[in-house]
Amino acid sequence: MSTLAHVFEAAGLATIVLASMIEVVEKMHPPRALYCEFPLGRPLGLPSDAAFQRRVLEQGLSLLDAAEPVIETFPEVIEADETPMACSLPPRFDPTLPPAVDEANGLRAAYDRSVAKRGVTEVGRAITADQVPDALATLHRWAEGERWKEVPLPGKNTVAVAHDIRSYYDEAALQLVDGPPPGGRAAEAWFFETTEAGKTLLAARKALEAQEAPFPFWFYMAPGHR
Repeated sequence: MSTLAHVFEAAGLATIVLASMIEVVEKMHPPRALYCEFPLGRPLGLPSDAAFQRRVLEQGLSLLDAAEPVIETFPEVIEADETPMACSLPPRFDPTLPPAVDEANGLRAAYDRSVAKRGVTEVGRAITADQVPDALATLHRWAEGERWKEVPLPGKNTVAVAHDIRSYYDEAALQLVDGPPPGGRAAEAWFFETTEAGKTLLAARKALEAQEAPFPFWFYMAPGHR
Protein backbone atom coordinates (compact mmCIF):
# COMPACT_ATOMS: atom_id res chain seq x y z
CA MET A 1 0.00 0.00 0.00
CA SER A 2 2.84 2.39 0.75
CA THR A 3 4.25 1.88 -2.75
CA LEU A 4 0.83 2.45 -4.33
CA ALA A 5 0.47 5.60 -2.26
CA HIS A 6 3.57 7.04 -3.94
CA VAL A 7 2.22 6.07 -7.38
CA PHE A 8 -1.15 7.71 -6.74
CA GLU A 9 0.43 10.80 -5.23
CA ALA A 10 2.60 11.21 -8.33
CA ALA A 11 -0.61 11.22 -10.36
CA GLY A 12 -2.06 13.99 -8.18
CA LEU A 13 -4.24 11.86 -5.90
CA ALA A 14 -3.99 12.39 -2.14
CA THR A 15 -3.62 9.17 -0.16
CA ILE A 16 -3.78 7.91 3.42
CA VAL A 17 -2.26 4.56 4.33
CA LEU A 18 -3.84 2.56 7.15
CA ALA A 19 -0.78 0.61 8.23
CA SER A 20 -0.70 -2.56 10.31
CA MET A 21 3.11 -2.82 10.31
CA ILE A 22 4.99 0.27 11.49
CA GLU A 23 8.29 -1.01 10.10
CA VAL A 24 6.92 -0.92 6.55
CA VAL A 25 5.72 2.69 6.61
CA GLU A 26 8.91 3.83 8.32
CA LYS A 27 10.88 2.28 5.47
CA MET A 28 8.59 3.28 2.57
CA HIS A 29 7.70 6.80 3.80
CA PRO A 30 4.23 7.29 2.31
CA PRO A 31 3.08 10.92 2.54
CA ARG A 32 0.41 10.17 5.15
CA ALA A 33 0.06 7.05 7.26
CA LEU A 34 -1.99 6.06 10.28
CA TYR A 35 -0.43 3.14 12.13
CA CYS A 36 -3.13 0.96 13.65
CA GLU A 37 -1.99 -1.85 15.90
CA PHE A 38 -4.74 -4.20 14.82
CA PRO A 39 -4.63 -7.85 13.67
CA LEU A 40 -3.64 -8.24 10.02
CA GLY A 41 -6.68 -8.23 7.78
CA ARG A 42 -8.63 -5.82 10.03
CA PRO A 43 -7.51 -2.37 8.87
CA LEU A 44 -10.48 -0.68 10.59
CA GLY A 45 -10.19 -2.61 13.82
CA LEU A 46 -13.28 -4.13 15.36
CA PRO A 47 -15.62 -6.01 12.99
CA SER A 48 -19.24 -4.78 12.96
CA ASP A 49 -18.37 -1.83 15.23
CA ALA A 50 -19.30 1.15 13.08
CA ALA A 51 -18.46 3.72 15.78
CA PHE A 52 -14.93 2.34 16.25
CA GLN A 53 -14.34 2.15 12.50
CA ARG A 54 -15.55 5.71 12.09
CA ARG A 55 -12.99 6.92 14.65
CA VAL A 56 -10.23 5.20 12.67
CA LEU A 57 -11.40 6.77 9.41
CA GLU A 58 -11.79 10.22 10.96
CA GLN A 59 -8.26 10.20 12.34
CA GLY A 60 -6.94 8.94 9.03
CA LEU A 61 -8.74 11.64 7.03
CA SER A 62 -7.47 14.30 9.42
CA LEU A 63 -3.97 13.61 8.08
CA LEU A 64 -4.96 15.38 4.86
CA ASP A 65 -4.41 18.64 6.74
CA ALA A 66 -1.05 17.61 8.26
CA ALA A 67 2.39 18.56 7.02
CA GLU A 68 3.96 15.82 4.90
CA PRO A 69 5.27 13.26 5.53
CA VAL A 70 3.40 12.24 8.64
CA ILE A 71 2.95 8.98 10.54
CA GLU A 72 0.44 8.98 13.38
CA THR A 73 -0.50 6.14 15.70
CA PHE A 74 -4.09 5.25 16.49
CA PRO A 75 -4.34 5.28 20.30
CA GLU A 76 -6.23 2.00 20.76
CA VAL A 77 -4.69 -1.45 20.36
CA ILE A 78 -6.53 -4.64 19.41
CA GLU A 79 -4.91 -7.97 20.21
CA ALA A 80 -5.39 -10.83 17.77
CA ASP A 81 -7.53 -13.66 19.11
CA GLU A 82 -5.75 -16.88 18.14
CA THR A 83 -8.04 -19.12 20.20
CA PRO A 84 -9.38 -21.88 17.94
CA MET A 85 -13.12 -21.80 17.43
CA ALA A 86 -15.18 -24.50 19.10
CA CYS A 87 -16.20 -26.89 16.37
CA SER A 88 -16.89 -30.60 16.67
CA LEU A 89 -15.17 -32.92 14.20
CA PRO A 90 -16.53 -36.28 13.07
CA PRO A 91 -15.13 -39.42 14.73
CA ARG A 92 -12.93 -41.78 12.76
CA PHE A 93 -14.95 -44.05 10.47
CA ASP A 94 -12.38 -45.87 8.33
CA PRO A 95 -9.09 -46.43 10.18
CA THR A 96 -7.51 -47.80 6.99
CA LEU A 97 -7.49 -44.29 5.49
CA PRO A 98 -5.06 -41.49 6.37
CA PRO A 99 -6.64 -39.47 9.22
CA ALA A 100 -7.13 -36.34 7.10
CA VAL A 101 -8.87 -38.28 4.33
CA ASP A 102 -11.22 -39.99 6.78
CA GLU A 103 -11.92 -36.61 8.40
CA ALA A 104 -12.70 -34.89 5.09
CA ASN A 105 -15.08 -37.70 4.13
CA GLY A 106 -16.84 -37.28 7.46
CA LEU A 107 -17.32 -33.55 6.87
CA ARG A 108 -18.93 -33.92 3.46
CA ALA A 109 -22.52 -33.88 4.71
CA ALA A 110 -21.89 -30.65 6.65
CA TYR A 111 -20.21 -29.09 3.61
CA ASP A 112 -23.17 -30.01 1.41
CA ARG A 113 -25.61 -28.49 3.91
CA SER A 114 -23.57 -25.30 3.96
CA VAL A 115 -23.56 -24.99 0.16
CA ALA A 116 -27.30 -25.70 -0.02
CA LYS A 117 -28.00 -23.06 2.62
CA ARG A 118 -25.67 -20.36 1.27
CA GLY A 119 -26.05 -21.14 -2.42
CA VAL A 120 -22.34 -20.57 -3.07
CA THR A 121 -18.96 -22.12 -2.35
CA GLU A 122 -15.36 -20.95 -2.59
CA VAL A 123 -14.17 -24.46 -3.38
CA GLY A 124 -13.21 -24.78 -7.02
CA ARG A 125 -10.06 -22.80 -7.69
CA ALA A 126 -8.20 -25.99 -8.53
CA ILE A 127 -10.23 -28.95 -7.26
CA THR A 128 -13.84 -29.81 -6.52
CA ALA A 129 -15.25 -30.93 -3.21
CA ASP A 130 -15.18 -34.50 -4.54
CA GLN A 131 -11.41 -34.19 -5.01
CA VAL A 132 -10.60 -32.87 -1.53
CA PRO A 133 -10.02 -36.36 -0.03
CA ASP A 134 -7.76 -37.32 -2.95
CA ALA A 135 -5.77 -34.10 -2.54
CA LEU A 136 -5.34 -34.78 1.17
CA ALA A 137 -4.22 -38.32 0.39
CA THR A 138 -1.49 -36.89 -1.83
CA LEU A 139 -0.44 -34.36 0.81
CA HIS A 140 -0.27 -37.22 3.31
CA ARG A 141 2.06 -39.13 1.00
CA TRP A 142 4.27 -36.06 0.61
CA ALA A 143 4.35 -35.59 4.36
CA GLU A 144 5.42 -39.23 4.71
CA GLY A 145 8.41 -38.61 2.47
CA GLU A 146 7.30 -39.41 -1.07
CA ARG A 147 8.66 -37.08 -3.74
CA TRP A 148 6.26 -34.43 -4.96
CA LYS A 149 7.51 -34.78 -8.54
CA GLU A 150 6.61 -38.48 -8.49
CA VAL A 151 3.21 -38.19 -6.79
CA PRO A 152 1.06 -35.66 -8.68
CA LEU A 153 -1.40 -33.51 -6.81
CA PRO A 154 -4.97 -33.21 -8.10
CA GLY A 155 -5.32 -29.69 -9.37
CA LYS A 156 -1.50 -29.34 -9.58
CA ASN A 157 -1.38 -25.82 -8.11
CA THR A 158 -0.46 -26.35 -4.45
CA VAL A 159 -1.57 -22.90 -3.32
CA ALA A 160 -4.97 -23.12 -5.02
CA VAL A 161 -5.49 -26.67 -3.74
CA ALA A 162 -4.66 -25.57 -0.20
CA HIS A 163 -7.19 -22.74 -0.58
CA ASP A 164 -9.86 -25.20 -1.71
CA ILE A 165 -9.19 -27.53 1.22
CA ARG A 166 -9.40 -24.61 3.67
CA SER A 167 -12.64 -23.43 2.07
CA TYR A 168 -14.13 -26.92 2.22
CA TYR A 169 -13.38 -27.12 5.95
CA ASP A 170 -14.44 -23.56 6.74
CA GLU A 171 -17.76 -24.00 4.97
CA ALA A 172 -18.42 -27.33 6.67
CA ALA A 173 -17.59 -25.72 10.00
CA LEU A 174 -20.35 -23.14 9.49
CA GLN A 175 -22.81 -25.98 10.05
CA LEU A 176 -20.97 -27.42 13.05
CA VAL A 177 -19.58 -24.49 15.01
CA ASP A 178 -20.81 -23.88 18.53
CA GLY A 179 -21.99 -20.29 19.04
CA PRO A 180 -21.88 -17.30 16.66
CA PRO A 181 -19.84 -17.36 13.42
CA PRO A 182 -16.12 -17.17 14.29
CA GLY A 183 -13.59 -14.55 13.27
CA GLY A 184 -10.99 -15.33 10.65
CA ARG A 185 -8.14 -15.93 13.10
CA ALA A 186 -10.25 -18.31 15.19
CA ALA A 187 -11.18 -20.30 12.08
CA GLU A 188 -7.56 -20.36 10.93
CA ALA A 189 -6.37 -21.59 14.33
CA TRP A 190 -9.05 -24.28 14.34
CA PHE A 191 -8.04 -25.56 10.91
CA PHE A 192 -4.28 -25.66 11.42
CA GLU A 193 -4.18 -26.62 15.08
CA THR A 194 -7.07 -29.05 15.55
CA THR A 195 -7.96 -30.66 12.21
CA GLU A 196 -6.06 -33.54 10.66
CA ALA A 197 -6.23 -31.75 7.32
CA GLY A 198 -4.50 -28.66 8.69
CA LYS A 199 -1.77 -30.73 10.32
CA THR A 200 -1.29 -32.74 7.12
CA LEU A 201 -1.07 -29.60 5.01
CA LEU A 202 1.61 -28.12 7.27
CA ALA A 203 3.54 -31.39 7.31
CA ALA A 204 3.43 -31.61 3.52
CA ARG A 205 4.57 -28.00 3.27
CA LYS A 206 7.54 -28.74 5.51
CA ALA A 207 8.38 -31.82 3.46
CA LEU A 208 8.34 -29.79 0.24
CA GLU A 209 10.71 -27.28 1.78
CA ALA A 210 13.04 -30.12 2.78
CA GLN A 211 12.89 -31.46 -0.78
CA GLU A 212 13.94 -28.00 -2.00
CA ALA A 213 10.77 -27.47 -4.00
CA PRO A 214 10.40 -23.95 -5.45
CA PHE A 215 9.70 -21.42 -2.70
CA PRO A 216 6.26 -20.23 -3.96
CA PHE A 217 5.24 -23.86 -4.49
CA TRP A 218 5.25 -24.61 -0.75
CA PHE A 219 5.44 -21.35 1.20
CA TYR A 220 2.06 -19.93 0.18
CA MET A 221 0.18 -23.11 1.02
CA ALA A 222 -0.41 -21.62 4.48
CA PRO A 223 -0.16 -18.20 6.14
CA GLY A 224 3.45 -17.07 6.48
CA HIS A 225 3.42 -17.14 10.28
CA ARG A 226 2.49 -20.82 10.15
